[in-house]
Amino acid sequence: MDDHRNRFPHLPERIAGLGELAYNLWWSWHPAAWVLFQRLDRLAWTETDHNPVKLLRMLPQSSLAAAAAEPVYLRRYDAVMAEFHRKIQTQVCWFTETVTAAECHPIAYFSLEYGLHRSLPFYAGGLGFLAGDHLKECSDLGIPLVAVGFMYPDGYFLQKINADGWQESVDQKLDRDAAPIGRVLDGQGQQLTVQVPFTDPPIHVAVWQVLVGRIPLYLMDTDLELNDPAHRRISDHLYISNPEQRLLQEIVLGIGGSEMLVKMGIKHSVLHLNEGHPAFALLERIRERVEDGMAFDEAMQQVRATSVFTTHTPVPAGHDVFSFDLIDKYICHCYPMFSLSREDFLKLGVSPTDPPNAGFNMTAFALRLSEHHNAVSKKHGEVSRRMWQPLWPDLPLEQVPIDHITNGVHVPTWLDPKLESACNRHLGPEWLADLDNPAVWAMVEDIPDAELWDMHVRKKIKLINAIRERIRRRWVEEHVGLGNVVAGGTMLDHSILTIGFARRFATYKRADLIFRDLGRVKKLLNDPFRPLQIIFAGKAHPADDPGKQILQQIFNLARDPELGGRIAFVENYGEELAQDLVHGVDVWLNNPWPPLEACGTSGMKAAINGVLHLSILDGWWPEAFNGLNGWAFGGEEEGNDARDAENLYSILEQKVVPLYYNLNAEGLPVDWVKKMKESMKSVGPVFNARRMVKEYSQKFYQPALKAAER
Repeated sequence: MDDHRNRFPHLPERIAGLGELAYNLWWSWHPAAWVLFQRLDRLAWTETDHNPVKLLRMLPQSSLAAAAAEPVYLRRYDAVMAEFHRKIQTQVCWFTETVTAAECHPIAYFSLEYGLHRSLPFYAGGLGFLAGDHLKECSDLGIPLVAVGFMYPDGYFLQKINADGWQESVDQKLDRDAAPIGRVLDGQGQQLTVQVPFTDPPIHVAVWQVLVGRIPLYLMDTDLELNDPAHRRISDHLYISNPEQRLLQEIVLGIGGSEMLVKMGIKHSVLHLNEGHPAFALLERIRERVEDGMAFDEAMQQVRATSVFTTHTPVPAGHDVFSFDLIDKYICHCYPMFSLSREDFLKLGVSPTDPPNAGFNMTAFALRLSEHHNAVSKKHGEVSRRMWQPLWPDLPLEQVPIDHITNGVHVPTWLDPKLESACNRHLGPEWLADLDNPAVWAMVEDIPDAELWDMHVRKKIKLINAIRERIRRRWVEEHVGLGNVVAGGTMLDHSILTIGFARRFATYKRADLIFRDLGRVKKLLNDPFRPLQIIFAGKAHPADDPGKQILQQIFNLARDPELGGRIAFVENYGEELAQDLVHGVDVWLNNPWPPLEACGTSGMKAAINGVLHLSILDGWWPEAFNGLNGWAFGGEEEGNDARDAENLYSILEQKVVPLYYNLNAEGLPVDWVKKMKESMKSVGPVFNARRMVKEYSQKFYQPALKAAER
């Protein structure tokens, strides 16, 4: 990657390491590191949206020189840089001590999206943040992993709600030179470009790199003059709706991503596919072996033994299926290369659960060509084995080879910094090194109730102030109507019991379930002594009109005077708003149509911050709910709107609202705080990325590495 010292020539030599730190996202999950940037200029840190690259570019020489001459700042700088280099460079780590001490080629992790930080908008939702948390935890544990994805210059999309409540999608160009992303250079000092094999006309990609602690993430960009105009747009956006462009995107990701690693001299032992989008990487691994003289069947078995596939959704629309004609158009060169007939090749991607002419199913293809498969929660594992049993018709259901590794969240990323400081005091300064140990989290009981509640109230005030500032700016800068201002959350009150509902606005998420009986909701919202308020956020896919209609319905309810200003819809849900919400609401609501929730990591992020979970028993919640750490309803194999809404109202009226407003003489909701502590103690040690990545390492990476050695 191009040298950070050339990017910030104005940085004083004494603090020149800030340039290196700015280009490694390690700073983003270490508060002492990001505070170094914040202390340079608090206002500029806020204005740059916590982007250290942009900050260092805009600060005047005088500000940097002042920091380089301040003894207190320099002591903190030296401590952070020493810790940074120690963590990045140390060779002894959990992976080398537990999984394999031998030198091995890295694990190649392919994903269509990565949620790492707001300065890199390469994500649409939970799948991306799961991938980002996976990389961060692999860095923390010293797992030799290299990641592959796309550099989306237009990101996903910027969400704006118009005066009618309809979602509009706006492109927001990424300033690549003001983000923590660097060009990968070739031997001549130019940005490396790679040609995707077997594409006609040729497709080239430029290569970029993001450093995530120890982990390099390589991103491809097709916006090159070398490319056909239509192909330049392949990597513009996430989740292209046009089937042919989407197929090309997945060819570039899987086949082009594999070729990119080859051109950089990066050999990998194991392939890990995060969903079916990059499944053509399996094909490329087989092709490389066949080209070296190996028979197709032998090459396929070798690739299978060293490949891991994670499926993330039981929703049929979440599994890409391409017409056979499209596969013929772009993949037909593989048929004779593998000595396979067209029919035999296409059978690799035929799902027995689809109609005969449905097309080439990327999930079925990935399951056939990999040996290690997992769903992302225990219940999702059961659903996936039923869903895909036809691929193994001779096996009983319980022996279908789809395991489960329940998702987890990267605790240092999602835990509120002030709460982390409190944990440092009460759980011990090294508690994060042992955060998957229940005995460590049990010491949450040592945090005084009043201290924990005071921190929570402050986070709630911060959340509501941030929401008000968002809509104030939109009113000032864009002159949106007063209806938008009201719906955007200007009337929220930090003293009121606050529910958060933030996720993709897909219809199966049932964001509108709580409004099934509007009269009953109005009574809850407008109770003069024990009121309730609800904050909604989330994006519908640009092509999902039913999802947009639900969003519009909720937005219009939010500006209905009869609901008392107690409903808010906050635009443009992203990483920053997600942080504020999971830190600041009182209750996290989740009511998808079961069994369509594969996992649901947003609830985990809220729970480790003491936010109580109120959820349908689907996804991760059946594993986590213990009767004391939140509330549960449903759990039947299929949802029923009337029954589920009735259960939701009953829990709110009889349990949640009374508990929240039951205060002692000092004004403290003692029983509520007790439940907050139980949430942290029960969720924290289990539903974290540390436990998740250790499971991947021991269940899948270790046997796959051994197979690679053989």
